[in-house]
Amino acid sequence: MDEILSRPTQLPPTHTDPSEPTFPFVRAKSGTGRFQVRRQKVAHTKTIGRIPVDAASCAKSGILSLLALDPRLLPCDPRTALYLDTETTGLGGGAGTIAFLIGLAWFDGEGLWLEQLLLTSPIDESAMLDCLDERLKAASMLVTFNGKSFDWPLLMGRYVMNHHQVPATLPHLDLLHVARRLHKQRLGSVSLKRLESDVLGLLRGPDIDGAEIGPRYAHFLRTGDERALGIVIEHNATDVLSMVALVGLYGEPVDRLVPTDLIGLAQTLARAGETSHALDVAELALTRGAGTSAMQVSARLHKARGDRTRALLQFEELARDVDDPTVRLELTKLYEHHVKDHRAALRAIELGTSESSTQTEHRRARLERKLGRQKP
Repeated sequence: MDEILSRPTQLPPTHTDPSEPTFPFVRAKSGTGRFQVRRQKVAHTKTIGRIPVDAASCAKSGILSLLALDPRLLPCDPRTALYLDTETTGLGGGAGTIAFLIGLAWFDGEGLWLEQLLLTSPIDESAMLDCLDERLKAASMLVTFNGKSFDWPLLMGRYVMNHHQVPATLPHLDLLHVARRLHKQRLGSVSLKRLESDVLGLLRGPDIDGAEIGPRYAHFLRTGDERALGIVIEHNATDVLSMVALVGLYGEPVDRLVPTDLIGLAQTLARAGETSHALDVAELALTRGAGTSAMQVSARLHKARGDRTRALLQFEELARDVDDPTVRLELTKLYEHHVKDHRAALRAIELGTSESSTQTEHRRARLERKLGRQKP
C-alpha cells in the first residue's frame, strides 16, 4: 500500500454522461425508458468477402431447411428473416448477464437494413426489449450464430426478469450447426471469424476478443468513455452482416462451396433423407477433385439407393487407394450378400475390418460354412 500511495497522482479522466453518447446513434424511447438506436441502409452492392449481402434475399428456404435439419423453416421466407446478434456483459449467462447491444438486420422493399440497439444504462433494459419485440413480431424466422444456445435463451431470461411477456418462438436457423455440418471436416473450428476468413473470404482487420467486451461496457458505464465501445459496435455490425452473407451462401450452396465442403453438403442432405440430391452433390464433389472422401460418400449413397454394383466398384477402387478398415467392411458385406463371392469376403476380413473381434469371428465362421456348402 505504501508503494501504491507513493505513486505520482494522476488527474482523473474526463467524465461524460454515458446516457448521452456522441456515437452515431439517436435516442429512442419506449414507455419510461430510453436507449440508443443506430440504423443504416446497407448498399445493395456491398459484399462480405466474396458473397454479396443481397444474395440472402434470394436464398431458398428449402435448402436452408434441409441444411438445418428443421422442417419448420421450409415455409419461411428468407426475405422476412430477422438476423440477430448480441453483445453481453458476460459470456457465462446467468441472471446478472444482460445484452447491452443488440445487432439486427432485415430486408424490406428498399433492401437490407442494419440496426443496433445500445443500452446506455441497465435501468432502461425494458425499453430496449420492447423494441426487439416489435422486430420479432414482423419476422417469419430468426437467424443467429450459436443463438439457440446463447443469445436466445439469454434474451428470453431478460424478458422474464423485466416482467415482460416472452415473445413467441420463431423458426430458428442457427448457422453454427449448419457450418459444423458443412465445414468441420475442412476447418475443424467453425467460429464466425474462421468462417469469415476461410469460407466468405473476409479479413476483418482489427477486432476484439469476446472476453474483453463485458469489461469495456463496465468501463463505459463507470466513466462514460465512449472509446471503449467503438470497436465493440463495429464488431457487432460485422457479425450481423456476416450472418447475412452466410445465408446467401447456404441458400445456393452447390456453385459456391469448395469441393471439400460439398462432401459435408452431401452428407447433410443424406441425413435429411434427400439421397438422390445428396448423390448428385457427392458426384459433383468427386468431379471437382474432392478425392477419396467424396468417393466414399458416393459409394455409401449408391449402396443406400440399392445400386450395389456401382457401390462395389467404388469401394474396390477405394480399397486400392486407402488403407481403411471401414471400406474393407463394406466390401466384405457386398462380396458376401451381393456377388456371393465368399472367398473375396474372407480375403477382405483377413486384411482387417472395423468390426469387433467377436463380430469378425462370427462373420468368418458364417462365410466358411457357406463355402463348405458350395459346389466345387
